Amino acid sequence: MSMNIASPSPCSSSSSFPSSLCWLSPLPLPPSPSTSTTSSKPARPFSLRAQPTATDLSLPSDKKTNDDRTLLSLLRQRKTEQAWTLYSQSPHLPTPTCLSRLVAQLSYQATPQSLARARTIITRLRNERQLHRLDANSLGLLASASAKSGHTLYASSLIKSMLRSGYLPHVKAWSAVVSRLSTESPSESISLFDSVTRRVRRFADPSIVADSKPDTAAYNAVLNACANLGDKSKFLKLFDEMHEWGCEPDVLTYNVMIKLCARADRKDLLVFVLERIIERGIRFCMTTLHSLVAAYVGFDDLETAEKIVQAMREGRNDLCKILRDANLEDLKQAKEDDDYDDYDLEDEKEEDMEDLSKKKIDDVVFEKLLPNLIEPSSEPLLLPKVYAPNSRIYTTLMKGYMKAGRVTDTVRTLEAMRHQDDKASHPDHVTYTTVVSAFVKAGLMDRAREVLAEMTRICVPANRITYNILLKGYCQQLQIDKAKELLREMADDAGIKPDVVSYNILIDGCILIDDSAGALVFFNKMREQGITPTKISYTTLMKAFALSGQPKLANKVFDEMLRDPRVKVDLVAWNMLVEGYCRLGLVEEAKKVIQRMKENGFYPNVATYGSLVNGIAVARKPGEALLLWKEIKERCEMKEEGENSSDSPLPLKPDEGLLDSLADICVRAAFFKKALEIVACMEENGIPPNKTKYKKIYVEMHSRMFTSKHASQARQDRRIEKKRAAEAFKFWLGLPNSYYGSEWEYEPPQR
Repeated sequence: MSMNIASPSPCSSSSSFPSSLCWLSPLPLPPSPSTSTTSSKPARPFSLRAQPTATDLSLPSDKKTNDDRTLLSLLRQRKTEQAWTLYSQSPHLPTPTCLSRLVAQLSYQATPQSLARARTIITRLRNERQLHRLDANSLGLLASASAKSGHTLYASSLIKSMLRSGYLPHVKAWSAVVSRLSTESPSESISLFDSVTRRVRRFADPSIVADSKPDTAAYNAVLNACANLGDKSKFLKLFDEMHEWGCEPDVLTYNVMIKLCARADRKDLLVFVLERIIERGIRFCMTTLHSLVAAYVGFDDLETAEKIVQAMREGRNDLCKILRDANLEDLKQAKEDDDYDDYDLEDEKEEDMEDLSKKKIDDVVFEKLLPNLIEPSSEPLLLPKVYAPNSRIYTTLMKGYMKAGRVTDTVRTLEAMRHQDDKASHPDHVTYTTVVSAFVKAGLMDRAREVLAEMTRICVPANRITYNILLKGYCQQLQIDKAKELLREMADDAGIKPDVVSYNILIDGCILIDDSAGALVFFNKMREQGITPTKISYTTLMKAFALSGQPKLANKVFDEMLRDPRVKVDLVAWNMLVEGYCRLGLVEEAKKVIQRMKENGFYPNVATYGSLVNGIAVARKPGEALLLWKEIKERCEMKEEGENSSDSPLPLKPDEGLLDSLADICVRAAFFKKALEIVACMEENGIPPNKTKYKKIYVEMHSRMFTSKHASQARQDRRIEKKRAAEAFKFWLGLPNSYYGSEWEYEPPQR
């Protein structure tokens, strides 16, 4: 079988090269099903082919050879900096071996500068259609290093490019990318996993793809993506596939399953996951206990989380019994709630049927994942040994206290940790940051600063997150001067450089005090320090100008955002631009923005329409409200008729603010027929209309309507339809109307 790699692996160039760079190997593609395996023609050629450049032909061959030898010598001596300098100064492309090794060593350094240099090499080769000069080792290592450094999308594109070009990356390379994507973009993570495994399955000989086939770590990564999405069916499918590749679930697999149970809102299954780990004799770890505590904290069941931590402190190993007892208490409480609840029986019956159907589907999945769910052990199982809570478990419990506003319990837990004999249980910077968050959330900024001072005193260094939480606290309390002073202390005294989150917090703080100029100052200062603005940075600055009545400046920021290749404009940015014009009643300008938005593939949502309605109210153009209501009504009806495709907007679910504002405009403008349509839409969506407000508006503005005795007959005829709508609206409000008169008029009995 012919090989798709023209150059030797850089791992063979020198025995002194780091072994961690040698875990990728170029692989041939499997033969096409339509051709014979004995054919000398490759099954699938590279999509990128070598094409000599003019620079290669114009240089003497001895000059090129000497440069390549010097470059390879520097690379073998691990003098990567000097090798990069020689490469950047050379007008010709080095040999494939030198290029591959240079990219590999730059990736191995994994610094922002070295990775940027490696990317420039990739860009140059791609532009010159010479990307085939690099081997799978270098590309895979760059993908792995890029993923770990946060450049996940770039890493994903590299893996996909390798697959398209006929390379199979090592499992350590592509699983690193899948792992990072599992939290940032779970759907993309699953897609990439499927792409690699689909390609690996095309090889009949497993030994050829031994280094690329998925291992347990790769499955744990993609299962984590499924858990983050709450996709139980896909989780089960992948879990069953593990045996096909010779992979066995480990303790991390079941930790991810705990997350899946939490996403599926199945607190009752957590104990079965724990018992399954014990049943299978899987090596236990503290991460599992931390996952359990985190799950119960996520369910707001702090009582059970406390019981787990307390049992660990007491040296008990009967945690399964504690969790079983907690399930029994929940069942008992649920039964009591059912006995005392007094809901509408029809609605309750429908909800119960939906919940029951969903639970049955879940049970089928979880019964396969957890066989002990069908036949549980008669007695609760015991942990293989006693585990004492560490600082991570304590901190997770403290986060639950913080979320519930229990500041006293947060501080009490911190004190308990300080007096623990086990150093692993002593508070760390994460613990102290949690306490700072609790005080900031409660508005106790002085107490929060005391904790920061204590961290300095006991040599537990605060990190950037700690300072950002304090910055946000000061901004929320409108103490911008103190926030500025803290920013200076953060940079000068603590030696911590503010990041884009720090400046976003300060820009948002300026908005709270209506200081758009200050927001612009922080934005420019951030860029002067070489910090790249994010999508949030741009939209927050746009918000500052929009709320201060400067839509043109907001538009300038938006245009700059469009020009920034590192930022992708989203619907939030478009909506902020619409809001800026609508606040001044500039409806026509706002409509032009919405038209541009649609042309760029974005469709208005409830926030967009809400801003436009407010703009119509400010501009006092009720006729625009009728056109807008027509569009909103069409979007709402799409849900019922199922009229949506990939090129059409999604169905709209209006909220109370949008419909109430529209109804308000229609009632004031005497568009009673449209007002009744909007009221009906509110009732269909379970939104109670504000009859009291509409009745007050009608009485104050329209009570004398149609009472003139001097109107001509022609005018009276024209107003018949409008009068009929007004009478219907009064009937709905409960005001005296012609319907009451005709329906309840007393007629004496005929003799």
